[in-house]
Amino acid sequence: MSNSTYRPCLSPHHSLARRQFVGDLCAGGAAVASGISLFSHPAGAAQLAAHGRSVVVIFLGGGISQFESWDPKTHLETGGPFKSIPTSVPGIHISELLPHTATRMHQMALVRSISTDLDDHGLATNIIRCGRTTRTATEYPELGAAVARGLERTDFPLPGHIRTMPEGIGRRNNNSAYLGPQYASVSVGAEKGGIVNTQLPDGMTVETDSRRQDWRRFVNKRHRQKVQTAEMDAWTQSYEQALRLMERRELFDISREPSEIQTAYGSSPFAKQLLLARRLVEQEVPYIEVSHDGWDFHHNNFEFHLHYVADIDRPFAHFLTDLTERGLLQRTLVIVMTEFGRTPGINAGYGRDHYPKAWSMAMAGCGIQHGAVIGKTDEKGAEVIDRKVDHRHLFHTFLQAVGIDSTGQFEIAGRHFPIADPAFGPIQELLA
Repeated sequence: MSNSTYRPCLSPHHSLARRQFVGDLCAGGAAVASGISLFSHPAGAAQLAAHGRSVVVIFLGGGISQFESWDPKTHLETGGPFKSIPTSVPGIHISELLPHTATRMHQMALVRSISTDLDDHGLATNIIRCGRTTRTATEYPELGAAVARGLERTDFPLPGHIRTMPEGIGRRNNNSAYLGPQYASVSVGAEKGGIVNTQLPDGMTVETDSRRQDWRRFVNKRHRQKVQTAEMDAWTQSYEQALRLMERRELFDISREPSEIQTAYGSSPFAKQLLLARRLVEQEVPYIEVSHDGWDFHHNNFEFHLHYVADIDRPFAHFLTDLTERGLLQRTLVIVMTEFGRTPGINAGYGRDHYPKAWSMAMAGCGIQHGAVIGKTDEKGAEVIDRKVDHRHLFHTFLQAVGIDSTGQFEIAGRHFPIADPAFGPIQELLA
């Protein structure tokens, strides 16, 4: 064990982990732009969108340990007490804390050689979400915004970028940068019907509300003939999208699922989010993100991982099984993402600290080589010794896996911006 002094992290992930462990339930705008064109050949974009592909990101906020998940080691002084177990792919072993997921490895791939530079939660989250080296959360569009734009279809009735949470209020987030608020994420809950405040007020009929909306559109149109601003377009789009959400609110209500399906997923907040994600994949929503926060275990790392990993293992494996049986996994890329890994050394509090130097990520579904393992760390997990990659390679890879040309450009008001960092490319051997 390391003799280093235990220094607890003061991040909200750490305090959240403490509360969740004792049983508390924690529930987990707009940049303005116009004139956006993702593809230089619109026909190609239309052909791609016809596939109805989706990306589902499971974001484990706080930094899951690679040793207790995707890259277990045998050295007790670094690897910890848990063993590795075989998976459905001969030769690939993962942590014994993931027995259900191990049975789905033939549909998955692992990247065990991620190396990034930032060990601050916020900054590390920025770069892994945006695929750029940046210190701000709004300079570049997040992956969800880029996917929503890249897989956009005309007259699609739902937001293309949705984040789930145990309970939500349907708010829009500021994470699409220059792509504009129409590609920013909308947060919805997996409880209480998914979206709140979707019913008309008492005493207001559908006919009355329809006339009210028609009057709003008329006034906006007249005003826009004299004054045209991106802000006005953003507000108009937000109103229209809210109306479409109200019309299709039943899609977000997981209580409509048969009881046996709800039971198969489980009753945890995470399991309910996955069930909602499956319903949205069925509707061909381009990007859905599921949250499971609180992985910042600077103390009692092994005890916390024992419970936390168990919380995601069975629901995640069932999610892949459900997608497979419904014929959805072949058009869905699933990414299990976090912001960095944990230290090989174990601190005085029996925890692991932040470690961006060598960590892992898992994927499943379309566009990738199933059963692949990319990269390798040394026997103690301290260094990447084969096929080092970082957030920029991953961003290219995610986009290309669902058919988006990551070497293309966004065209905004006559200016061109690379979709992904042009100095880097995808992990070619991972792509199918």
